[in-house]
Amino acid sequence: MAAAAPVEAFKVNFYVTTPIYYVNAKPHLGHAYTTIVNDVLARFHRLEGYDAYFLTGTDEHGDKIVRAAEKEGRSPREYVDEISALFRAAWPGLSISNDDFIRTTEERHRRVVSRFMDLVNRRGDIYFGEYGGHYCFGCERFYTEKELVGGLCPDHGVKPEYISEKNYFFRMGNYQDWLIEHIRANPGFIRPERYRNEVLGFLREPLEDLCITRPKSRLTWGIDVPFDDNFVTYVWFDALINYISALGWPDGELFGKYWPVAQHTIAKDILKPHAIFWPTMLKSAGQEIYRHLNVHGYWQIGLSKMSKSVGNVVEALSMADRYGTDAFRYFLMREMAFGLDSEFSEDRLVERHNSDLANDLGNLWQRSLAMIQKFSAGRVPVPDGLEPQPDDGEWLGRAVALAASWRQAFGSVNPREALALIWDHVGLLNKTIDSEAPWVLARDPARRGRLEAVLARLAGGLALVSALFWPVMPTTAENMWLRLGLDPGAMTSDPAAIAALLAHGRPLSAGQAFFPRIEVPGAAEGRARPARAAAHGTESPGPAKAAPGAAPAEGLLTIDEFRRVELRVARILAAEAVPKSDKLLRLLVSLGDDGERTILAGIGRHYRPEDLVGRLAVVVANLAPARLMGQESQGMVLAASGDGRLLLVTVAGEMDPGARVS
Repeated sequence: MAAAAPVEAFKVNFYVTTPIYYVNAKPHLGHAYTTIVNDVLARFHRLEGYDAYFLTGTDEHGDKIVRAAEKEGRSPREYVDEISALFRAAWPGLSISNDDFIRTTEERHRRVVSRFMDLVNRRGDIYFGEYGGHYCFGCERFYTEKELVGGLCPDHGVKPEYISEKNYFFRMGNYQDWLIEHIRANPGFIRPERYRNEVLGFLREPLEDLCITRPKSRLTWGIDVPFDDNFVTYVWFDALINYISALGWPDGELFGKYWPVAQHTIAKDILKPHAIFWPTMLKSAGQEIYRHLNVHGYWQIGLSKMSKSVGNVVEALSMADRYGTDAFRYFLMREMAFGLDSEFSEDRLVERHNSDLANDLGNLWQRSLAMIQKFSAGRVPVPDGLEPQPDDGEWLGRAVALAASWRQAFGSVNPREALALIWDHVGLLNKTIDSEAPWVLARDPARRGRLEAVLARLAGGLALVSALFWPVMPTTAENMWLRLGLDPGAMTSDPAAIAALLAHGRPLSAGQAFFPRIEVPGAAEGRARPARAAAHGTESPGPAKAAPGAAPAEGLLTIDEFRRVELRVARILAAEAVPKSDKLLRLLVSLGDDGERTILAGIGRHYRPEDLVGRLAVVVANLAPARLMGQESQGMVLAASGDGRLLLVTVAGEMDPGARVS
């Protein structure tokens, strides 16, 4: 069920896309994460009153498809029909609300690719030439000697095949200066910032022209080049155009409506085609380019990127079936800081489910509605009958501030931060129950007004929390609104509007727990977990010695565990005290090509902010972000303590920011 707009008319349009997924493999966790992120963004905008359009689909041409089909003894058409159908069938099981699903083998796409290529050719940006290079069939692209790592493909670790052939080329270099200027003039064009910096790093070197065809003597499975029947279109030149072919480019109604607000969400491995190939292609064709490119990191298993080739792929649908779709969606959005890599762990999923959903949210829900049932005849006390309370304005202000911060987090593509804000409010509601003790208020007739105010606030808080996590957990949120006696079709993030909806005093329905605890033998709660390291010089007992080749003693790290900690040199660019804290400083640090981070460090009793600017420090660069004093910290500064002193860990000499400490 899609939530209705909270205002009388839609405000503006919104268009978001996943990459179209290559059908040489079945859908897995990596595909699911990207698709769920886009679904969450689309749902957020729908809840906020936008006319949102969400596109996904499959990429079905190229060498890899032919080879995969041959391996199974099938034709390319039979093969792509089957795998594309698997992607289409997977998304409803993950509550994906896409408006369209495009395939690059569809006629509507073929027509647009031919028209687009013909337009670029007539502009003089395509020429015929001969090229020899190292071709990786896994990547379906040529590599230069400089790009190879030890003579091997940097992504697949195999030796490319040297191929020399005649092809058509796109004069991509003609638009290099324009693209650099556009990226610099629009800081939010590529986000997070680290990927913007990475693209600008690519563009420091002259762009080579892009080979955009393959001869039919080598490959026939593709879209014919409109001006030469002897060639088919290179799969990347073909695939990228899906974002406009699905909208009926150049004169379709959907194109005119949604393309001006387009944004793409991708994984970092396809950054270059989307950040360089695609904008220059659009510029050559005289088209407006997209508004944002949102880039996320990898899900890792152990120390490796999740990959079908190494056999560590997580089947998303099996996880959703096992733990529930909403819980699975919540875990993915809550666990990964958008833009950074994250570790997938089924144990961690169980921990999140039990601590966040079962304990925090589930208990809040059950005891709140149970008290309304018991102390208010199962109906929310209505405003007209409530006694004014001294803290009414403060309570409403907190809810309004929460909704505003939540909008800002989603607007900057930070679902993890948005969920952290919601869970702060869940904690506040739980504390309200403990501090107000409605069961005590109920025993004193003179405090009936306070009791009803507390119950009304709990109901309003539950409705607001449910609405705010609707983009991530839509089924649960809609069921919660139904149990509150509210219409999910009228769902809104406006606290005042929620209060008005609850004012009708509809009967509530407590029902069963939404997230019963998961008890899995040997799962997360049944295992001893190492304590998290405290920031800045916490003392610990000395390590025990282990025999050579023996398993490490309890409490010791293996070398592989230690290698997971990414220590980097950082330069402190700015420092300031955190309000209401006597020891926290807010540091802005540079990690060189990896961009800038904000880190909160508990060193304020030992350093003045102005004394830190310009200094080098050592930071943990791959630590999951954490919230301290209501602010996000994106790493940890290392310091040593002793004799009542605390000193920053640094390097003995000048060093470029971003350098690895090993």
